[in-house]
Amino acid sequence: MAIWGKKKHKETDPETREDRKKVGLIRRLWQKFRGIDWKNPVNRWKLLFISLIGCIVIFGGGYGVIQFTNSPSFCVSCHEMTPEYTTYTASAHNNITCVQCHVKPGFVNMVTHKMKSMKEVYYHVTGVPEQIVQTEEEAISDENCLQCHSKNRLVTASGDLKVNHKGHIEEGVPCISCHAGVVHAKVAGRGINTEEVRGHYTKETAEKIMEQKYLAPNMGTCIDCHDKVNNGEKPWKEVSYLVPPNPEEMEKKLDETNKKTSGEAVTEGEKTEATAEGTNSPHDEKTQEIILQAIGKQQKDVKLSMECETCHKKIKVPKNHKVEGWNGNHGSTAIQELDKCVNCHQDSKWIKEIPKEDILSLLKMKETTSKEHKYVPNVTVVKDQSRINQFCSACHGNRPAGHLESDQWLTAHADKAKTADQKSECFVCHDRDKPKEGTTDVKAPTDVYCQYCHRTGFKSDVNN
Repeated sequence: MAIWGKKKHKETDPETREDRKKVGLIRRLWQKFRGIDWKNPVNRWKLLFISLIGCIVIFGGGYGVIQFTNSPSFCVSCHEMTPEYTTYTASAHNNITCVQCHVKPGFVNMVTHKMKSMKEVYYHVTGVPEQIVQTEEEAISDENCLQCHSKNRLVTASGDLKVNHKGHIEEGVPCISCHAGVVHAKVAGRGINTEEVRGHYTKETAEKIMEQKYLAPNMGTCIDCHDKVNNGEKPWKEVSYLVPPNPEEMEKKLDETNKKTSGEAVTEGEKTEATAEGTNSPHDEKTQEIILQAIGKQQKDVKLSMECETCHKKIKVPKNHKVEGWNGNHGSTAIQELDKCVNCHQDSKWIKEIPKEDILSLLKMKETTSKEHKYVPNVTVVKDQSRINQFCSACHGNRPAGHLESDQWLTAHADKAKTADQKSECFVCHDRDKPKEGTTDVKAPTDVYCQYCHRTGFKSDVNN
């Protein structure tokens, strides 16, 4: 407190000096503070000056800490955030900070976020998480998006999609229900941000995995939501619908999928029925129903149209698709123009769920396909595509109109499968031999296979 100019008195009494030694530093300062003449305006100005300096140091330092921890460079100081950081730098949002999206606007929200984030420091020190997944509490709010974007947009930046953003927002549909991958390309949903692959992330890696189909909402996102609305649901009310599932849920879902595709046993009665009528799973039936709505052939009980031309300005159903009998006669066109077909008819566009990926295989594939390859008509490629693509298998699992009744077709189909080309068309939907249990080969959309009846073999095998 020497700033107030108090004179120092030399203590001559040994006992007094001993007593002062016993008094603590804080008490001595308090005694000096109480001894200041506050009636003196100079002392009051000195107090104001010191208080001002103290506030600048405390609040300025605190603000500096907050600003530093808000920077993307601070976020990436924890290596577990490398996938998120590199994809962020490769995105169109790399000119804003992480907190502008991940923290609601307002000082109180910022301070609250910093306090909650202390648990992240604990996790980092005690054990790095296997995978970073956004929790339901951390879902990005519309407030963050509307800081920069207008809700009055009616047409997307591409100029193709007609989307009434204002109508969606007023209905309560959050922005992230459609735009969840705009910055990080859904790396969590794809399962490519786990601990063992974080070391492979660089700016170049991020640019390779930032595919448009993960940045923009695919048709499956729109279709799934619209279909639920037509069934009286509002799926966005559940936050879990908007954020990626946690790793445990993803693992559980994967196990269930593997069980379904591992070849579960069926009864002899079911097998006989399948032989007579073909097979069609509930999922395929649902896919087929949605396809019919999308091409405008099913409008019954549809509150919210899912026809392509309702939302798309540029992309329309091709004219040859509207020709009578197209469904049963498009095989030759598919062989010649498969590359054009899959532009629309691929699962990644029609199905909301994202399959898990392996980043090393993904990068290797990107390297081998970096040069544009021209499609060469190939019936084998078409067959494989028709089996793995649920859009195709939705119909290929049903009995074609030309197959007539079972007893008539079984005794008369030999003439339809004489040449190699004719047989190849059959094998689009059927397997020649009984599928082996546990095989990883993609099975035909129907489990009616040639060997089921031709148990003694084929004439072609004898001739060869």
